[in-house]
Amino acid sequence: MTSESKKEAFRKYLEASGVLDSLTKVLVALYEENDKPPLAIDFIQHNLGGYTNEEYTKLKGERDELQLKYNELVAAHEELGRKFEELQLQLPPPEEAPPVEGAPPA
Repeated sequence: MTSESKKEAFRKYLEASGVLDSLTKVLVALYEENDKPPLAIDFIQHNLGGYTNEEYTKLKGERDELQLKYNELVAAHEELGRKFEELQLQLPPPEEAPPVEGAPPA
């Protein structure tokens, strides 16, 4: 496949998948913006549905905090499970229940 045919195939792929249309709409919106944003890439990311670098950093921090909390909860759950097993071992074996009247013998 030649270089030109590869480029044409890629262009058709982008057009068919709606990428060219989405990029064109965002670039037109940026062009028509009266107050141009200081970082055009943030405008483009936001309008394509992505996160800005600031939003990404904030979300990553929140995720890290939640991961720490999750790890703490898992550790607490495991510790409580161990304590529960220890307590079960300390219990005396259950006594056999008296037979119920009218019940068939076991």
